[in-house]
Amino acid sequence: MPTICMFYGIIVSIFFEENERHHLPHIDARYQGMKASVSIDDGAVLAGSIPPKQLKMLQVWVDLYKDELLANWELAIAGEEPFRIEPLR
Repeated sequence: MPTICMFYGIIVSIFFEENERHHLPHIDARYQGMKASVSIDDGAVLAGSIPPKQLKMLQVWVDLYKDELLANWELAIAGEEPFRIEPLR
């Protein structure tokens, strides 16, 4: 699963699998052993969980970089390597 960004201890990856669960554009986030899949469209948690503070930071980042994340999603669908995205500062 390619890492596309890291900030404040949150590791963000993007990965595409052809099954029902992965049809929605999303990112996968890890924080201190916790994992969550988060929708690129609206920042909703699709599966898993991370602490509320880190989730809010992740949702702000998703909102700021939505276009880049959707472009990365298209790359992942095509089987290509996604590009890195600037971290939240």
